[in-house]
Amino acid sequence: MNRQVNSPIQTFSDKYLIQILFLLLIWGGVCKATASNLVAFPGAEGFGRYATGGRGGKVYHVTTLQDGLEKGTLRHAVMQKGARTIVFDIAGTIFLNNNLRIVSGDLTIAGQTAPGQGICIARYPVTIQADNIIVRYLRFRVGNEGGGEPDGLGSTDCKNVIIDHCSISWSVDECCSVYGGENLTVQWCLISESLRTAGHAKGRHGYGAIWGGDKASFHHNLLAHHESRVPRLGPRPSTQQREHVDMRNNVFYNWAGNGCYGGEGMKVNIVNNYYKPGPATPKNQPIRYRIASIGVRTTKYCHRADGSPNVWHPMEHVWGKFYVTGNVIEGHPEVSRDNWTKGIYEQIDKNACDNTFTDQVKQDMRLSEPLFADVITTHGAEEAYNLVLKKAGCSIQRDLIDKRIIRETQTGTAQYIGSVTPNAKDSPG
Repeated sequence: MNRQVNSPIQTFSDKYLIQILFLLLIWGGVCKATASNLVAFPGAEGFGRYATGGRGGKVYHVTTLQDGLEKGTLRHAVMQKGARTIVFDIAGTIFLNNNLRIVSGDLTIAGQTAPGQGICIARYPVTIQADNIIVRYLRFRVGNEGGGEPDGLGSTDCKNVIIDHCSISWSVDECCSVYGGENLTVQWCLISESLRTAGHAKGRHGYGAIWGGDKASFHHNLLAHHESRVPRLGPRPSTQQREHVDMRNNVFYNWAGNGCYGGEGMKVNIVNNYYKPGPATPKNQPIRYRIASIGVRTTKYCHRADGSPNVWHPMEHVWGKFYVTGNVIEGHPEVSRDNWTKGIYEQIDKNACDNTFTDQVKQDMRLSEPLFADVITTHGAEEAYNLVLKKAGCSIQRDLIDKRIIRETQTGTAQYIGSVTPNAKDSPG
């Protein structure tokens, strides 16, 4: 019988080949893990910080301010598929000819690459309808020239989205609504001057934002000069039974008919925000020192006209849970010391909750420990106020509009009162 005997050399080489292969497998796993743990960009924080956007893909240059399908336009670059990054070789205002919808994911729009005062997008809204999106250092000043009831910039039902250092204003509906998705961040944005009487079907509008989502972070933003929704904590059908929101270190200034409200069935951190009433904020009313007016879904809301359950509106009479601490309400030190008594409990409309706001609900809705918030550099409310006014928005080089908003927030003033001019043409900065 023939028997094969391995030589010492073969045994040695096989042994070390196996070890080398093993080390390569480990190294490959480490590299993969490291790549997957890279944040979107330096300074990206919150639940959306791991978005990869267009990393590793093609680069498209915007070389014209015209809106069209030709190469070199913003719309052409947005409409491409696959991982891609959009950079800007020009500065100025892009007047859209119609809505700009981002429907293909894995995209980075790098507004910080534009020269001068950067890029402003006007006339029609930009809507994110895809996953894995990074948007940075852009201005969105939609106005009412395009008709309809546009938001400024929005995203619903998307995953892995981060919006950073954008300036968003002059919307007919909300300026910046991001909700119904998963792993979301809106950070260091300046969200201002929604249009109060600009043709919305419901009449006087001028709303700031709807914020929500499953693991959604909203931090270090300025919301200034809005009629309502500052912000509205809003559950969506896609996420309404797993809403998990962290809202911290924001500055809210000069809300008018309403402030922050909603939160039906949601889980929310409201931490170290700075509330500053302005000339439009009602005096001698509880709304002036409101932190949030928490609501609940009523029987009427959760059922159709024929009495059957509305599958899009579940969670009847389910109250949310909230961790609220460290918020400052300028001019109301007693509310700053005790956020809950007057800032939360007194704000609840007991006539709009089917009489379900019981002592037990009051106790259960108040969390003693914060919800998980991922990684966010958190400041005290006063420090956050100063930092936000210094850095928020498209702030590499602020335009006159943002400079005015910051000045008005600092001085407690407002230059414009809500009005409507027929056939007005806005002048975005």
